[in-house]
Amino acid sequence: MSTVPTSPLQTRVHVRWMIRRDMPEVLAIEHASFEYPWCEEEFLRVLRQRNCIGMVAEQGERIVGFMIYELHRNRIHVLDFATHPEFRRQGVGRQMIAKLVSKLSTQRRNRIALLVRETSVAAQFFYKVMGFRAVEVIREHFADTGEDAYGMLYHLDESILQPPAAVNRIARQYGA
Repeated sequence: MSTVPTSPLQTRVHVRWMIRRDMPEVLAIEHASFEYPWCEEEFLRVLRQRNCIGMVAEQGERIVGFMIYELHRNRIHVLDFATHPEFRRQGVGRQMIAKLVSKLSTQRRNRIALLVRETSVAAQFFYKVMGFRAVEVIREHFADTGEDAYGMLYHLDESILQPPAAVNRIARQYGA
């Protein structure tokens, strides 16, 4: 697995699979992070699918971030991802993305896809710094607001073009 260098602002976390007792902390992060958060029933419905996985980042005994993703034949699709507001810009999200990237393989799943709201500029910038690129616009994707979604993609083969050290240096510079 790749390791992400630490910086003075980096909080070291342990990334592991999500378990049922993590749900209250995950829900609290979800509600603190999004204007239109998922409810517990939505989390449970998604996580009951055999191809969906939840992971959490914990610092000590505290959950400080989470990610829900779906496994497909040749890609991983991120469905939900957030870091606790108190731990943002400290490398938690970067470590979770690094963990997800470590699951990619040139022989099987070689890319990560996700959708981000057009108004979520901070998230768009974070993903760009992490090596994702915008590949499509999906008009009126979000039913709650009618706003567009940007489809973003991280491709393992294309990530070779920008060395990880350069990505980490840029991420630290902008606090991602």
